[in-house]
Amino acid sequence: MLNIMTQPDLELSESDELAGARNEARLVEEARRGNRQAFGELVMRYERRLIRVIQQFVKSPELAEDLAQETFMKVYERLDQFDPSRRFGPWLFRIGVNQTLDYIRRRKRRGWWLLFTDRNSEKSPDPAIADPRQAMDLQQEVEAVLDQIPENYRIVLMLRDLQNFSTSEIATMLGRKEATIRWRLAEARSMFQEIWVKRRDSKPNLLPKTVGSVED
Repeated sequence: MLNIMTQPDLELSESDELAGARNEARLVEEARRGNRQAFGELVMRYERRLIRVIQQFVKSPELAEDLAQETFMKVYERLDQFDPSRRFGPWLFRIGVNQTLDYIRRRKRRGWWLLFTDRNSEKSPDPAIADPRQAMDLQQEVEAVLDQIPENYRIVLMLRDLQNFSTSEIATMLGRKEATIRWRLAEARSMFQEIWVKRRDSKPNLLPKTVGSVED
């Protein structure tokens, strides 16, 4: 199975989450009234994670940042369409994911998928890894497997297992029923494992039996 390779946000207590939700609702309402400072606070709250999500679909960090900025511009223009009874985050990510997919389709090319969300080409090799080329080879194999999974399933797999969104959040982002998301996730994980096993059998000295484990 695919391992979760994210840096999740800090866990909050139930009271902290409630306070955060109320504060966010206030910021959204003020932004809807034209308060740019309130919208700026929303941008600061979500920008880093939005960029990480987009970078699952495009390799270039600069392009991910550009698409994130375009997403925030589009969100600001559509604030009057936002349903205040719902959560702002999933609505934002839905716009960001859809815009990124539209970008890829317009360019008529398929996006490569990154296993390590914080990978930086200028980052020094991890001293704990004897030969960093082994990690790179493994990463390339994972990317190759993901690239063979149909887009509708692959998106769900990436959002759930690499970005750790809940199935309900993904359902909101993609405009699908949660049951559909759960089914696609199960199918995507099965596809990944099947393709991985075939590649592993052809390269027994390179690939482990699995790439970790996930629990839904």
